[in-house]
Amino acid sequence: MPARVHEFDWPDRVVVGTVGLPGARTFYLQVRAGTQIMSIALEKQQSALLAEKIDEILDQLITVEGNRFSVPTSTPVELVDNDPLEGVQEQFRAGAIGLGWDPTTAQVVIEAHPIPDDDDDSLDEDASTEPEMLMVRMPVGTARAFTQRTREIVDAGRPICSLCGYPMDPDGHTCTLPEI
Repeated sequence: MPARVHEFDWPDRVVVGTVGLPGARTFYLQVRAGTQIMSIALEKQQSALLAEKIDEILDQLITVEGNRFSVPTSTPVELVDNDPLEGVQEQFRAGAIGLGWDPTTAQVVIEAHPIPDDDDDSLDEDASTEPEMLMVRMPVGTARAFTQRTREIVDAGRPICSLCGYPMDPDGHTCTLPEI
């Protein structure tokens, strides 16, 4: 069965945001085009790695000789987005995430696939859930704004203990030092 693709070619908004308090936050990749909004859950590490890899793609494009695309080295001020997420309704939790570059439209492409359901019997023809995926195409300026916001969101979590390197809870912290 072919996957149902939720495609956003030129989204009005694409951000990573969170719901919950540090230490118990859920990360979401949220995309909006007009009135269509989609939110998928991500792990904190997926969010951080996504921002890192998008920046790598953009930085590499800057160095390509004869590159005809104007890739900003930092976030254009008019694209900064610090607004909260809009009405989060989780579509799925992301498992595999693909990242690419479309030179025909000068856009960064994100493909997110849900974590496979262990109970899913792919041979069952009566299965009520069809496979799905999210595909987002965003221009380079939007991609830079996306990475800046994502890094800020990831870094806004619990402070890290300088002794053990683990996050500190507001209620207290017991260091777990490595054995020597």
